[in-house]
Amino acid sequence: MEPFGKGQKGSSAMPHKRNPILCERLSGLARMFRGYLVPAVENITLWHERDISHSSVERIILPDAFILLDYMFYVVTKIVKGLDVNQDAVKNNLWLKKGLFASGRIMIMLIDRGLSRSAAYDLVQGPALKSYREKLDFKDLVLKDSNIKKYLDKKEIVSAFDLKSYLKYTETIFKRFKI
Repeated sequence: MEPFGKGQKGSSAMPHKRNPILCERLSGLARMFRGYLVPAVENITLWHERDISHSSVERIILPDAFILLDYMFYVVTKIVKGLDVNQDAVKNNLWLKKGLFASGRIMIMLIDRGLSRSAAYDLVQGPALKSYREKLDFKDLVLKDSNIKKYLDKKEIVSAFDLKSYLKYTETIFKRFKI
């Protein structure tokens, strides 16, 4: 959830609700920012001519767009710095589909073992569809799949379901962006 200040009101009808006002603001401002695209593209046809009608448009859209973009970066930084992550809810949501989030990683691991993308996809698709249709645990199905086990051992398969491995670069990314 985005930051929620002390004394801030949420929904007018549901006091428990925290409206995402900063994200909604960014969404609206992104539409404004995209609005500058049309006059900018229309100016391209005038660049080769001795016509200064495009400069009047550029005098408005260039500073406005950069000021708007700067403000949008400020807002998104505020959101990310104050983000309230309910880790238990995230974990529960990821496991609602019985581990299917790891299907892509299993496929990549098979590709790394020399299988073509198509062959790896086909190997993973069977247990993935069975897991989805029958609400079975995907990890159990992969661990029992003799075709996949020809290429991956139990430890490797289990590692694909380790949620921490999906977050291993988080700190690096936050440091890079000074968040």
